Amino acid sequence: MLSEGRTRRNGAGRRDLTATAISCFARYGYQGTSIDRIAREAGVTKGAIYHHFRNKEDLLAAAIMDRIGEFEARVQNACLEAAPDESLRRIADVCAQHARSEDRPRFAIKLMVESIDTNDPVLEEMRGMMRRFRAFLRNVVRAGQDGGTFRSDADADSVAALFTSAVIGAETQFYLDPKRFSLERTLETFVAQLLDNLRPAGAAQTPQGGVIRD
Repeated sequence: MLSEGRTRRNGAGRRDLTATAISCFARYGYQGTSIDRIAREAGVTKGAIYHHFRNKEDLLAAAIMDRIGEFEARVQNACLEAAPDESLRRIADVCAQHARSEDRPRFAIKLMVESIDTNDPVLEEMRGMMRRFRAFLRNVVRAGQDGGTFRSDADADSVAALFTSAVIGAETQFYLDPKRFSLERTLETFVAQLLDNLRPAGAAQTPQGGVIRD
């Protein structure tokens, strides 16, 4: 456990540095980002960075944990007290909002591509995030099945994998062609079609998005 003094020392300055690192990694990739570059972007000396982090790998690990923690907290908070069908809509909204938050989403995409063959620790962190995201979605689907909102014969794991793939694919297209690709409309259409497919046989949609049975 960290001492009280160590905790204070790693406070706001550390978070500012990881935010700058995320921006640099997103724009230049891991290989193209150096401690010198991060220091210049942050307006600090290299010594200030080494005060908090052992090396670039240590800074990268901290940046990944900050990025993943931020995203997961937003997803969880968005779904508090929401019905399963509304939760899926809110998760898509969070993903769309996050994709527009400066360079941070590109950070994840670039790291996933770069780390497949070159950086096992990064790949493990990204793989863990994906597994937790799919598990969260799977639990939302199962809750909907238990409550009768979603049909019981749907494979919750497959639905979670499909949702994750749709989000990643839509975000990638948005990054490549932001002027011609409508991220929000694409995700809204996907979720609407998914919910229609998950609706139990003989159930009609209510104005609030729930279901009523014939």
